[in-house]
Amino acid sequence: MDSKPVLTLEDAKRVAAAAEAEAQRNGWRVVIAVVDDGGHLLYLQRGHDTQYGSVETAICKAHAAVAFQRPTKVSEDAVLSGRLIHLALPGVIPAEGGVPLEINGVVVGGLGISGVRSFQDGQIAAAGVAVLAQS
Repeated sequence: MDSKPVLTLEDAKRVAAAAEAEAQRNGWRVVIAVVDDGGHLLYLQRGHDTQYGSVETAICKAHAAVAFQRPTKVSEDAVLSGRLIHLALPGVIPAEGGVPLEINGVVVGGLGISGVRSFQDGQIAAAGVAVLAQS
């Protein structure tokens, strides 16, 4: 029987804390969502002054990153270059800020950030991913 690594709640909290630190360094108010390898919400963080419309967007970005096993920026870039089929793919959010979370090369979950401009969401997500890669 095969075995695989698992994203724990503690891992999710470490990822979110690193993402939050990057957001706070820049004065950005965002929602941070972490999902497991099935795309199910494991951890969500939203400051009281962050727009609530970003909650579902962050969750959807995290889910899409797991479902397609690639950053949501891939779909954003595809749409911007005219490949509009990405708009019809189920669950795709063609905006940067959703990234798969990997342990030993295995996708174990996803991180979604929403609340600021797309490239800023991506910058915050990169900070979260970096923490998991270090462990």
